[in-house]
Amino acid sequence: MSVLLEFSMTPIGKGESVSRYVAGSLDIIDRSGLPYRLNPMGTVIEGGWDEVFGVVKKCFERMRKDCGRVSVSIKVDYRKGKKGRISSKVESVEKRVKRELRK
Repeated sequence: MSVLLEFSMTPIGKGESVSRYVAGSLDIIDRSGLPYRLNPMGTVIEGGWDEVFGVVKKCFERMRKDCGRVSVSIKVDYRKGKKGRISSKVESVEKRVKRELRK
C-alpha cells in the first residue's frame, strides 16, 4: 500500500523562525530514503502507511526533545495500486495545461 502523506510540524513558543527545528525533521526525512518534496508549508512523503507514519513519529520524537509544545497537521492520500504519485500527480496536471508549472 502506497500513500502520499503531507505534514507540517511546528514548535510552539520558539519564536518566529523555526527553520532550525524544520531542518532536524528534514534530516530524518532525507535519511529515510523515501521520496519526498519539501514545500514552503510542509513536506510530502511517499511510501507505505507504516513507513510514512514512522518517519512522522521520528520527526515528532526529535522535535519534542527540544520543545514543550508541538503542533502537527497531517493529510494522507491513498490510491490503490498506484506508486510514484509524488511526481505523476503534478505531471498529469502539466500535461493538461500543456506546459511545465512552477514547483
